[in-house]
Amino acid sequence: MSRILIVEDNRDLAFGLQRTLEFEGFEVAVAEDGPAGVEFARSWEPNLVLLDLMLPNMDGFQVLKEIRGRGARVPVLILTARGEESDVVLGFQSGADDYVTKPFSTLELLARVRALLRRGEPALEGPRVRPPVARLGEIEVDPAARSVRRNGEPVSLSPKEFDLLVALIRRDGVVASRVELLAEVWNYSNAEVPTRTVDIHVAELRRKLEDDPSNPRHILTVRKAGYRIETDAR
Repeated sequence: MSRILIVEDNRDLAFGLQRTLEFEGFEVAVAEDGPAGVEFARSWEPNLVLLDLMLPNMDGFQVLKEIRGRGARVPVLILTARGEESDVVLGFQSGADDYVTKPFSTLELLARVRALLRRGEPALEGPRVRPPVARLGEIEVDPAARSVRRNGEPVSLSPKEFDLLVALIRRDGVVASRVELLAEVWNYSNAEVPTRTVDIHVAELRRKLEDDPSNPRHILTVRKAGYRIETDAR
């Protein structure tokens, strides 16, 4: 039985989420403020955290940094009532895996929960072959070391930003749709709800890797189709 930690100070919302998730067969714990959320994440070892950003005593960003600072790789789904995209970006930069904006439907939430839990399951692996280092002009990407350098200097990417970049590189210039990227990087199925997660991560990759993010050379948009990587500088 998967364990889900809800960190949410709105008692009515937390209760509704708890009842819904328990009905679906999950084991659920609730923390009503930031410090309690950090302690539960440490001691209870959940398989997934649902984290509100607006919390008393310690906000969701701080909670997330505390969880990640201790090396925990538990998937974290942000619950936010804020419409500001900058809050979502900051959440991703702090180590979140995805987000939903309040108010959200039960079906949408459950789709995100199941996808993140599937992604957290261990996979059976055969012998590993070290993938080659990829070069996009002045950018060097080492999938095995999970490292990126630009003009010889290291670039800090979030785990999902790196996974997305590698997913695009593997296609060697072939267009990847948002649905395909959601399935590969976030483990969402085609039937699950749409999300702007891919677009936000692409924007962050361009900001960190492109000389002119508004006119990218390497991470290109293909209108009405998706994204692709251009390996040679224009």
